[in-house]
Amino acid sequence: MAAKTKTAAKKAPKKAAATEAPARGPKVGAKAPDFNLPTAGGGSVKLSALKGKNVVVYFYPKDDTPGCTTEACGFNEALMQFKKVDAEIVGISRDPMKSHDKFAVKYGLKFHLGSDEDGKATTAYDTWVEKSMYGRKYMGIERSTYLIDKTGTIRAVWRPVSVTGHVDAVLEAAKAL
Repeated sequence: MAAKTKTAAKKAPKKAAATEAPARGPKVGAKAPDFNLPTAGGGSVKLSALKGKNVVVYFYPKDDTPGCTTEACGFNEALMQFKKVDAEIVGISRDPMKSHDKFAVKYGLKFHLGSDEDGKATTAYDTWVEKSMYGRKYMGIERSTYLIDKTGTIRAVWRPVSVTGHVDAVLEAAKAL
């Protein structure tokens, strides 16, 4: 009986808990760094223009890759639930607008996808980090999410993000604002 319990516990997905003090980047309780980015579909998004709304800002490595697609589709599927708690979703990567446009159309994404080609937003949030894959070091975006309240204050941070269960964890935190 004990063996079954251990096996079941190993298979249970990890919960994506927010961290109180991430190792890097803006902390809970700090004013969120502003950004103004072009978005898919020819628009733009400026964080300070969203004041008065709760905002989920999530940084992701690359359009149309498995983890990034799962995360984006998860936020898209929960979009109406986020709207009920007056929360906007903003996804940010360093991909060019052409890539964002294709990604948004391919998956029917209905929230802001900001293009940070110049790296100002990823630098302000300290999400542009050295990564390693197969022994090769390179610079890339650390998957990270910030929940910002209606006054522009950071209320929760997830760094690094595990995609499994992440959207649900962010939605629960947004409901508590």
